[in-house]
Amino acid sequence: MRRKVRYKCKPRKKGTRVSLAAKEFRMGRTYEDFQKYMKAHPQSPVVELDTVEGGRDNSRQAFMTMLFRNCSLMLIFVLEEKTQDHVIEVLDTLSEKLGIETFRELFPVILTDNGIEFQFPVRMECDKAGEIRTRMFYCNPNASRQKGMLEKNHEYIRYVIPKGESLDLYDQADAELLMNHINSEARDSLNGCTPFRLSELLLDSKLHKLLRLKEIRPDQVSLKSSLLKK
Repeated sequence: MRRKVRYKCKPRKKGTRVSLAAKEFRMGRTYEDFQKYMKAHPQSPVVELDTVEGGRDNSRQAFMTMLFRNCSLMLIFVLEEKTQDHVIEVLDTLSEKLGIETFRELFPVILTDNGIEFQFPVRMECDKAGEIRTRMFYCNPNASRQKGMLEKNHEYIRYVIPKGESLDLYDQADAELLMNHINSEARDSLNGCTPFRLSELLLDSKLHKLLRLKEIRPDQVSLKSSLLKK
């Protein structure tokens, strides 16, 4: 009931301006291209990608979030700044430490929005050596509902860090604690299972080991501001 009460529909924006550069980065990677690709590769796992910001003018840092559609597991990474370089740095670190084959298995298709931090798809799709590691696709402008699983999952972050609060106080250890509690919350949509438990069946265990993913006991799960009290 908590989510039902707190969730609000956002007013739809009236149009958006898309620069020439934006049109170029979207070529061959639109939501329509995504739908065609998934029709041809229906078994390909999809990972939704986004960023979460702090309050206006009070945060330099941001969170980069990734959600596996097949199990609802959410990853959270602290970005020193919400820039292309820092997003690419996270992807490079993951592909280097997991190995490119495991990265391809875990992240074969990534769906994100048109934020400027994601507007370098060629570099996001390829590692430092230029080897392809994933396929990038973009939602339509002002259509965040097209990656709605991740958008709704951000509510769990807001239970702990209310919207408007600065994110500059938090480090990656805090992000790990937060995502472990979020991923240990049982979901009706998963028939009472937790994202973590389902991820153990569907995802390579190298990811769990690398990011120190673990399940929190049901009676210990906390999605309140006291979890990360500074």
